[in-house]
Amino acid sequence: MEKKKILLVLILAGLVALFIGLDLNRFLSLEGIKTHRDALEAFYARNRLITPIAFILVYIIQTALSLPGALLLSLAAGALFGVFQGTLFAVTGATLGATCAFLVSRYLLSGWAQKRVGSKWDTLNVALERDGLNYLLFLRFVPIFPFFLINLVAALTRLPLRTFFLGTFVGILPGAFVYVNAGASLASIESMAGIVSPRVLGSFVLLGGFSLVPILSHKWHWARKSEKQSEA
Repeated sequence: MEKKKILLVLILAGLVALFIGLDLNRFLSLEGIKTHRDALEAFYARNRLITPIAFILVYIIQTALSLPGALLLSLAAGALFGVFQGTLFAVTGATLGATCAFLVSRYLLSGWAQKRVGSKWDTLNVALERDGLNYLLFLRFVPIFPFFLINLVAALTRLPLRTFFLGTFVGILPGAFVYVNAGASLASIESMAGIVSPRVLGSFVLLGGFSLVPILSHKWHWARKSEKQSEA
């Protein structure tokens, strides 16, 4: 591995170790957010510009390093900034963090992936170059796919960066809105389990299904065209 890549890996590992060593995860808990809410609101009242920037930077780092606590940060965004601003800040931080993870993974692992899979992924890459946005929207809308894993796998393909960025920003908006909206009523939340209802999850799955409609329509169109050509 190149020296620059080794150095980057060491820096990333050091940041993760620092997070674990300082037990920073204790602040990213439901009780931690409730306990420090008044202090955060007081800080925000005195620092209207710095607080959103700091929040977005924390979200970027958390997402880029695939650390736990993304949902809790979204709750904090709702409690601190309100629904609409909180959603904007959370989605911005998560998208930029995911893009950082995507770029770092592509830089570190693209050569390895090319050697390991080579032409085996040609069909996948062609599909992603044509319909990558729709596939990514499906993966982002449906919250059963691990966020960090999507970042990693997407980086190993030829999915364009602009498609990844746009698909991530749009795809995580519904989920972010749900959690930020819940965070706006933080005092009434007793556990994370009750935030997303089966109806909301079903809506996410439905959104994911809609994102695949253009792909299915395209495949049906070409299947019909091939059928007519064979009959002729």
